[in-house]
This record gives sequence, C-alpha cells and structure tokens, in this order.
Amino acid sequence: MIPRPATAEPGGPPPWSPRRGITLSFVLDALARAGRSLAQGPPPSPAGVTGVEAADVAAAPSAVLVALFEEGGEARVLLTRRSTLLRTHRGQVSFPGGRIDPGEDALAAAVREAHEEIGLDPALVRPVGYLARAFAFVTGVPITPVVAWLPARPDLVPNPAEVDRAFDASLADLSASFEQEWWSSPGQPRSAMYFFSVEGETVWGATGRMLFDLLTTVLVDGRRGS
Repeated sequence: MIPRPATAEPGGPPPWSPRRGITLSFVLDALARAGRSLAQGPPPSPAGVTGVEAADVAAAPSAVLVALFEEGGEARVLLTRRSTLLRTHRGQVSFPGGRIDPGEDALAAAVREAHEEIGLDPALVRPVGYLARAFAFVTGVPITPVVAWLPARPDLVPNPAEVDRAFDASLADLSASFEQEWWSSPGQPRSAMYFFSVEGETVWGATGRMLFDLLTTVLVDGRRGS
C-alpha cells in the first residue's frame, strides 16, 4: 500500500528522454564520466528529502546493491519484493540490502546482504561506484547504494524469510515508466516522489529515488560529461 496523501499533486516529466539500447558499457561509461567511482565515495544526498528523513540522521545506516547485467543489448537491474513477514517496508520493492554491521563498510554490507537475501554469489559482483545516499521514507534510515555489474544473468535463490520475489527490469523500461508526484503534509516540506512500474510491480520511496538518481546520472549527467 502506498500512503499517498490526499494533497498529492502530479509532477513533471523525467529529465531524460526514454530510449532503448541502454547497454551495460553505456551505463558504466556514464557513471565514470559523472564522477560516481568507488574512490570518490557517495555523492551528497539530493535536496528535497522529507522532514522525517532530514531529522532522523542518527538512524543505523544501511547499504543496498544496485546490481546490473546485460541481456539482449539492454542493461538490467536486480530488484526484490520484500517479504510481507518483515517488520518494516513489508511487500515493497527494493534493492537487495540491509543494515551495515559493525566493522563493515557499505560495499561489504551490500554484497553480504545480497548473498543472504537472494543467493547472489559474491564472486560475481564487480563494484564500480555509488549513487547518492537516500533515506527510508518512514524510518529515516540512511541508505548507501553501491553500484556493481555482473558478467551475466545470475542464478538466484530468494530467502523466503526476507524476499517474496527476486526479479529484474531493463533500464529502458524503467526510464519509460517514470511518474512523479509532489507530496505535502502539515509541518513537512513539499517533497518530490518518484514512481516506476515494471514487471507488475510499483517502485517508489527510497528505491524510487535511487532509481531516479541512477537514470539521471546515466541518461543526463553522464552524457553532459562526454
């Protein structure tokens, strides 16, 4: 269930032009041109976060893995639908990931969580960089998205205690399905919310914001740097 307020308003079009043929090499080159390398670390969080996100900076940090691979000339990204048995964000679409344990960095946590949640072999993960940190919509947990590529479509075994479904979507389909809304509530600043509809699922919240950052980086920022 999406907690859409009665005051929600339609937003504008995406900053990119939807296109086919978004290859993995195109994505990796664009990320490099946009300065999203591992050495440079996560870029600053974008403006426009909600009040709960801005206030809850003491929440335990998490990391997610934005895992990309190519099939049929199209870059695709792994996604999951969280188990309805979980305590928070149940049934929502997300990237595999979770809390950063003591002694871990974001990269180690993202790879470990992807292995625990969907059985992704850590040996296949080729990390390349970061997206901007996001914040969970309700809990305010700060999330570091680690971008990596995989040499081929992986064999996945979802952990039913954490994941109801593991699937993937092409960046081209995601770019074409984008919708934006403006949400506001008493005492909170007006916030942009991003939605994507793929594979019978709706992506929104922090994951929607991270996908928006990925597509903007690849289709807008990366091209400016070429």
